[in-house]
Amino acid sequence: MLTCLRVRHLAIIDELEVELGAGLNVITGETGAGKSILIDALGLVLGEKGRPELVRTGAKQAEVEALFDLSDDAEALARLEASGLEREVELIVRRVVSASGRTRAYLNGRLATAGQLSALAKGLVDISSQHEHHTLVDPGTHMSFLDAFGKLDALREEVRDAHRSLREAHEQLRAAEEAISQRGEREDLLRFQIREIEELDPKPGEDEELSAERDRLRHAEQLTKAAGGAEEVLYAQDDALCEVLGRVAAEVREAADVDPTLAPLAEQLESALTQVEEAARELGVYARDVVFDPERHAEVEDRLHKLKRLSRKYGGEIAGILAFREEATAELAQLDRAEEHLEELELAKKKALEKAAAAARKLSKKRRAIADELGKRISDELSSLGMGGARIEVQVEQLDEKRGELVVDGARLSETGIDRVEFLIAPNKGETPRALRKIASGGELSRAMLAIKRVLAGVGRAGMYVFDEVDSGVGGAVAEVIGQKLVDVAAHHQVICITHLAQIAVYADRHYRVVKETEGERTRSRIERLSEPERLEEIARMVGGLQITKSTRRAAEDMLSLARAAR
Repeated sequence: MLTCLRVRHLAIIDELEVELGAGLNVITGETGAGKSILIDALGLVLGEKGRPELVRTGAKQAEVEALFDLSDDAEALARLEASGLEREVELIVRRVVSASGRTRAYLNGRLATAGQLSALAKGLVDISSQHEHHTLVDPGTHMSFLDAFGKLDALREEVRDAHRSLREAHEQLRAAEEAISQRGEREDLLRFQIREIEELDPKPGEDEELSAERDRLRHAEQLTKAAGGAEEVLYAQDDALCEVLGRVAAEVREAADVDPTLAPLAEQLESALTQVEEAARELGVYARDVVFDPERHAEVEDRLHKLKRLSRKYGGEIAGILAFREEATAELAQLDRAEEHLEELELAKKKALEKAAAAARKLSKKRRAIADELGKRISDELSSLGMGGARIEVQVEQLDEKRGELVVDGARLSETGIDRVEFLIAPNKGETPRALRKIASGGELSRAMLAIKRVLAGVGRAGMYVFDEVDSGVGGAVAEVIGQKLVDVAAHHQVICITHLAQIAVYADRHYRVVKETEGERTRSRIERLSEPERLEEIARMVGGLQITKSTRRAAEDMLSLARAAR
């Protein structure tokens, strides 16, 4: 629901703000006062192309801001979340058009493209006028309205799920067929890769061990000198550390015979002597074992080079190489049984196609069964709206088959079934029904939209409908019927109606008037919500023109009273 619309420097609008509510919101005013500019403002909110001529003369840019309450619109909330915005019950759309023609769009304060705005705002507002696009004029929306009218949502969801499963089975089969067609080359490649790994036969942790050995071989002289020198100082030379430490330990042990409190210290010295002697012996062994071996050094370097090359090709580390070998071995085994696997996939696709086809046929049959009823209901509405000769036909046809697509009974199978649905209209008796979008008269188009929305009032999302020119070419009783039907639609949707007829305006839940004023050399439009006394005056003006008399006021009072009683 649109709760607030703010416009600045758009055409003859300097600045205005209007707060809207649920139910029927009626906008009236003199011809040329600027009512249609509000339609332009809403169009910008919905992502239409901004035009530099919309910017008020002398202004650098025009701005439109709209605040939507999405608390009752789960679909819009889902699209908001999918677009990366926080899932908030309020959506603020801001559109800026510069005098040069450049435009910017913002969604809840974040910069967005016109395409993103259009996709997110789709379904929030549906405008019916001669010069605007309409949701119901788009054949792409007709199927969902027919399905909603027939309460086919559950069956449609079944078709969608079956189509998804079929699509997955089809893709798996196609991938398997492609793999078989390239199996020879793939098998040769896999065998080569497996053989290359097995010939080198890398072991877990081998690269780390070889790196350590390479470092020892590279620094053999330094390591021998360090280890041998340490052994010499600790054990081999005269007055070596072990010899000195042994004497000290013996003296402390003798003293401990006199004073037992020294016994623990004697034990520590004896233990230290043992550890130093063991370290000295191991250092000696190490010094004698470390020998620079050029051949072994070359072998280690070569092995490390081969392991590194294999790592770059297959996994980064030896663990990755071994994992790659396991995967390649498993894939090779799968290719060996490819024909058997292909048969399994063909059977799976056949079963999925049978399930999807059965659901699609059932859905198509139900659509065709309810199409005539929907067409008759809408035609009856048109008759009450002064289009007695008009006839709506809900056309259900098979989707054209396309190469490479899934097919059922010669029709292309999509996630919505095997049908295409379009509303056709014959405006006059004896004429051939044509697409709604080809109707020339804006008034006829708006009334056709009203008729469809009246029939579908309780169906689908609770978006906002805007009617402009719905009263074009009508008056009297037909205008009153239009007002009553707008009330019916407004019971389920927020409705904005721009009208010149008092018979419609009297049914408003909220009445707004657009006024054009001249100040100095500038003209500007403003909008105001009317109080009950102001509303009476406006209805009287619409009934009697510029000269408001007692009789026109009485007529206005009677019309408002009758409208309240009719509601």
